[in-house]
Amino acid sequence: MEVIYNAVIWLNCFAHKDGKNVMLVPHNRITRLPFDYNKHCTLQFGTYVQVHEPHDNSLMPRTAGSIASTPSGNAQGSYYFLSLHSSKRVIRNKWMVLRMSAEVITTVHQLATTCKNTKA
Repeated sequence: MEVIYNAVIWLNCFAHKDGKNVMLVPHNRITRLPFDYNKHCTLQFGTYVQVHEPHDNSLMPRTAGSIASTPSGNAQGSYYFLSLHSSKRVIRNKWMVLRMSAEVITTVHQLATTCKNTKA
């Protein structure tokens, strides 16, 4: 489903090739916010990142492994991510891109298997 969300977001961020006015872009008309390349085009779909988690002075982890999904389109340039720890969709505006290790690939395959088993 996230691939479909990603495709729809990108289709709505650009004006029709015959369009004359940039304000006719569906994203701009609905949100009243321009889509900024420097904020909203920083990650590719499926990129492995460590997102910065909300934290305090406790010993809880400050980052979590996640897979980039789609830009949120907000003014801060946040993205939606699939958290590899909770298997939930999270939104964050701070992250660090890393190479995808074999452990991450194994975790993604385990999440996919779990998802298939629960849907059947």
